[in-house]
Parts: sequence; C-alpha cells; structure tokens
Amino acid sequence: MALTIGVDVGGTKVAAGVVDDRGTILEKVRRPTPSTNPKETAEVIAEVVELLKGKYEDVTAVGLGTAGFVDETRSTVLFAPNLAWRDEPIKQKVESLVGLPVVVENDGNATAWGEARFGAGRAEDHLVLITLGTGIGGGVVLNGELYRGRFGIGAEVGHFRVVPNGRRCGCGNRGCWEQYASGNALVHEARDLARVAPAMAGRLLELAGGTPEGIRGPEVTQAAREGDQAALECFRTVAQWAGQGLADLSAILDPGAFIIGGGLSDAGDLLLDPIRTSFGEALTGRGHRPLPDIRIAELGSAAGIVGAADLARVPAPAP
Repeated sequence: MALTIGVDVGGTKVAAGVVDDRGTILEKVRRPTPSTNPKETAEVIAEVVELLKGKYEDVTAVGLGTAGFVDETRSTVLFAPNLAWRDEPIKQKVESLVGLPVVVENDGNATAWGEARFGAGRAEDHLVLITLGTGIGGGVVLNGELYRGRFGIGAEVGHFRVVPNGRRCGCGNRGCWEQYASGNALVHEARDLARVAPAMAGRLLELAGGTPEGIRGPEVTQAAREGDQAALECFRTVAQWAGQGLADLSAILDPGAFIIGGGLSDAGDLLLDPIRTSFGEALTGRGHRPLPDIRIAELGSAAGIVGAADLARVPAPAP
C-alpha cells in the first residue's frame, strides 16, 4: 500500500494527513500557520511531516497544496495572497528538512484532483471543480488529467471579470466573479438588504444580534432553511451569478460535470437548485446540447489533503 503525505497550507492553519492509494486518510495533524514568516512556515510544514513520517515509515513523498500561483515545475510559489511567499522555493526548502520528494500544487487544483480521483467526480474525465467559500477557487480536469496551463497558474476561475469596473477584489482588479458568487458575496447581499430594508430582513437581523454587521454565512443559511424570504432572495442572487459563470465556463470547456465545494456548498439544494436554473437560462445553445451535471463535492475539507497526497505520486515536470 503506497503511502504519501498531503499538506494543506492555508493562511491560518497547516493540516496534513497520511493518505493511502485509495484516498483514505489514515491520520491527520494540524498546526497554526506562521503566515508572515516564510522560514517558520516551512519549519511548521516539516514538523507535521516529520510527526506523520515517524508513525508511518513507508511514506514515500509529500504533496503541498497552497492558495496562490505555483510555477509549472510544481516547486516554487510565485505569489500567495495569504502567506508571505513571493517566489518562494518551498519544494527545495521542505525537501531539505524532511528528506522526502516534495510536489507543490495550487490548493484548488489539489482539491479538484482529490474529487476527480476519489470523490464526486470519479466517474468523469472532464470536470470543473468550483469552491464557493470566502472567494472562489477552482480546478479543471480534462481528459483525465489536471489542467495547469502553460505557466502552472491556470484555472483561477474566481478572477475572471463579470462586471466591468465592478466591486473591488483582493486581487487588485474590479468586478471579479468571486465578488458576486462566493460566500462573501452572500454575506454582502444579506447585510446590504438588512441595511436598506430592515423590516424585510427581520429574521436575519434577529439571528445576527440585531445589526447588519453581525450577519454571517451560517445565519443566512439557517434563515433560508427556515423559509425566510429575505435569505432565500440572497441565495437566489448569488446563485444567479454562479450559474451564469458556470454557463460561461461550459461554453469554453464543455465539462461533463461541475463539482461545487467550499463552505457555501453546505447549503445543498438551497444553492444548487437556483444555480441549475440560472445555468440553464444562460447556457449557449441551450436545448440543443447535452447538459453537464452540477453536483456537491463529497470529500469536504479533506479533498485538498487527499488530492495533494495523490499528486505527490505523479512525477513533476522537468524544470
């Protein structure tokens, strides 16, 4: 049984697990991320790897999944928005600390690969994973292979622009898709509604302690599940943007399935039903082409660890 370690490196936590070749996590550990110090971040990654390697001596490689731009050789993080990594040779640094081969991958790509191999996309050779969380992440699998682009930084789907000169995005542009179809966008819609129509948003305000600023994603989801019309309107607005974006991606990539993950996917059919409606209304050639399935991811927060660990089994491209 081939064992590898997958590490999910985020702005607040480093989570790692030993994964077998069936995608099963045998053991997990996590540590806080010293996100402002690249040297200490590498040392924390090495710490969790050494801890797991000490318990499973037959581990053969390590896969790191991290938010940010990873170069085409899967070794250097060119830019990470939530970490102090700029042209960071993280593969070399971690390999020198742990004595194992290391592969570095974008976290959206790692999650997509995990779902493609062991989760909701395992019957599909052509799929797009969309994670609707704080922002929008993504990954693309075409012909059974992970699509990374010429320079390794493809599938940054949250940052194609849907509104010229629209809402400002953390990437520096305006009008990016994630500003309208993410978990943050849902909260934005709910807070805005509560400010301009507090009577309509009574249940949202009640759950949030009486102030629009107290509204978070869980409150919107709870109210929507109770049938609250204000919360349902917020879901419909965000789902409309999400469905239109998926229709645009379908026109370009023609996948067999869209896999929806991230925290917003916990809403299930409250989200999926209006997304499917919006997608069907916006799809080019609708009524005259097969429709891709739109389904919820299966692996949850484990997908990044599982995908990174499995990608560690795939040889990295030559520099």
